[in-house]
Amino acid sequence: MHSFRHIVGPLRLFHGPDSLDMLGPELQRLNSRRAVIVCGSSLAREGALLELVRSSVGNRLAGVYAGVLAHSPLPAVEAATQALKQLQADAVIAVGGGSSIVTARAASILIAENGDARSLCTSRDAAGQLTSPKLLRPKLPQLLIPTTPTTATVKAGSAVLDPVDGRRLALFDPKTRARSIFIHPAAIKSAPRELVVSASLNTLALAMEGLMSRSGDPMSDAMLMHAVRLLALRLPDAARSDDLAKGSDLMLASILCGQGTDYTGAGIAIPLGHAISARFRIDNGVSNVIVLPHVLRFNADAAGAGLAKLALSLAPSELAGEAALETVIEALEAICGELGVARRLRDVGVPRGALADLAAVSMQDWFVRDNPRPVRDAAELQQVLEDAW
Repeated sequence: MHSFRHIVGPLRLFHGPDSLDMLGPELQRLNSRRAVIVCGSSLAREGALLELVRSSVGNRLAGVYAGVLAHSPLPAVEAATQALKQLQADAVIAVGGGSSIVTARAASILIAENGDARSLCTSRDAAGQLTSPKLLRPKLPQLLIPTTPTTATVKAGSAVLDPVDGRRLALFDPKTRARSIFIHPAAIKSAPRELVVSASLNTLALAMEGLMSRSGDPMSDAMLMHAVRLLALRLPDAARSDDLAKGSDLMLASILCGQGTDYTGAGIAIPLGHAISARFRIDNGVSNVIVLPHVLRFNADAAGAGLAKLALSLAPSELAGEAALETVIEALEAICGELGVARRLRDVGVPRGALADLAAVSMQDWFVRDNPRPVRDAAELQQVLEDAW
């Protein structure tokens, strides 16, 4: 018998064609009279989903900020901060994928704390320990209408891209967790298929790493194993099908994964993937699943129990050891093959000469400390990247 804590935060999830009917009442529950929509320019230009959200908000809408950019670069987050201040926002409605959600959360932190992201983010001290400052001031309530299966929907952390050095500035504040989430057919239909595939692959990588963590518990296992099952079942059709039921399953898998990994963290595939995608403008999901098989092999001896859970999620019988590892990797490769996803870093334009820098940047990421096999130095990360190259 081992000790663990599993404390579940509140989740108000509204799912289905009538879900946005509850947007107005949810704002009323929060006493909001000046809600601001945060989204990207393409969603604003397309118009249909934005107008549906506008209509649902009614006279509680103070304005729209449509300047969200991919990877949530700091200048775009700072622009959103200024917009929310000028519009005197008392609630934020993020509409879109992970970048919209992260931008809305991060801007809310910068407003409340009245500080610079570089001084408010998680940092590594002289002893190599990662620490997050306490961000104590009240934050604008977050209401989310996701368009892609992103785990950002239920997270408390907001990773902002620093364009100066390519680092992710991790802002962590549980008070920015979503107050309400709305999964609506119009939102599912609005996202380009390639973004749905990328977000789902990112979710799959995170769920697989979560199951291999040393910090899991039976509840997080249940969420992550079902997330992997749903993703394995639905992902092969994601690039060629507009089936709403399949799209909904991917959305729900991202919520299960997001909640489950709150208790497990992840491993080195996620920071390696983030470093690659930020520097070379490759979708997170693609970069994650390129390195993931090599991360699985790196961690195999230290994560036998996790590999067995993964194999059980992907195959009908219990497996262990080398058989579990090969079953998991074969299933992952089959999914990527169905989707036509690149399998080598060289195939997506990553030069071999960049691998050392990518490894060094990744060592600064919070998730490295949770890897099941302790990472001694950046050279070990570089070897994983070499294997993936």
